[in-house]
Amino acid sequence: MAILSKRPDVERFLKTPDKAFRAAVIYGRDRGGVRERADRLARAVTASPDDPFDVALLTEDEVDEGRLANELSAISMMGGRRLVRVRFSTEKIGPDRITAEALAGHVEGRFNPDAFFLIEAGAIDRSSPLRKAAEKAAGCATIPCYEDEPGDVARLVRESLAADKVGLDAGALEMFVARMPRERGVSRQEIERLALWLGPGSGRIATAADLEAFVGVEPEASLADAASDAFGGKLAAAQAGLRRAAAEGEGGPAAVRAMGMHLAKLRRTLTLAQSGASLAEAAKSSGVFWKNEREFLRQARAWTLEHLLALHPEVLAADLACKTAGSPDHLLAERLALTIAGRARRLGL
Repeated sequence: MAILSKRPDVERFLKTPDKAFRAAVIYGRDRGGVRERADRLARAVTASPDDPFDVALLTEDEVDEGRLANELSAISMMGGRRLVRVRFSTEKIGPDRITAEALAGHVEGRFNPDAFFLIEAGAIDRSSPLRKAAEKAAGCATIPCYEDEPGDVARLVRESLAADKVGLDAGALEMFVARMPRERGVSRQEIERLALWLGPGSGRIATAADLEAFVGVEPEASLADAASDAFGGKLAAAQAGLRRAAAEGEGGPAAVRAMGMHLAKLRRTLTLAQSGASLAEAAKSSGVFWKNEREFLRQARAWTLEHLLALHPEVLAADLACKTAGSPDHLLAERLALTIAGRARRLGL
């Protein structure tokens, strides 16, 4: 059994997979991350990962006992290591069980011992037959793919841009990472778009001011500002931000969600601070953008976990009300902002 969850272990295995392993299961909610790691492993296993004579690529619709047994028993026609790759895009129980049985048989040596069995799946849970078989098998590497943390995204941005001989300074990097999705495939596309904008090979290092022209002012940014203003006791500014976002096409549910996310950041920050972290360290760990840090820390010193917990049911109620057909969602969002700002004022903000 080999569950590889630490980055150095995963990187080492993807670069040079141990010959003792005959299979690998890579799974997770981040399907872009799953695909990227599977592609890297395929290139490490066989010199020609796209060669149909050496590689069999199956989807869940093509999986059955006979087909898997045949593919895993076949010998490479070109003399290299054979790769059998199964890619799940759904959570169908039948193919999951069949693949799990084939995996168990392959690591026990029932098929071609020189074949490598590579399986890609989504967010399979512990009850999945495939995950159970993978974690039990001694000759199988199991690699869970979690959504990237800000540090992982920053590393990906730096390395990718450096390959094109461009880059971002510290402020611009933090700004870009804060706006980035946590899905690896989408992140790659955004980084490639940024590299093209900077000019591959130009040696340009962009600043935060430069980057404003690239990222623009998005409705989500208006909502985030409005949420911060509400928790900071600045009602007029919060209302202006909500109305600006509404003009940009964002509805009440998104506005309420932004306030809920700001509440969650404050709760996480205060919880980490209770565990011994400084407020500044806790805020950074909670994903607070450096330009917003001063205002966020001002709020974190005034709000308490008790006040935030008391507010949480009202945010949930507003979220539910906004999603009810025919509801005045913009007015509901403004009323929630008024409630939050009023409580912030009573806390001295």
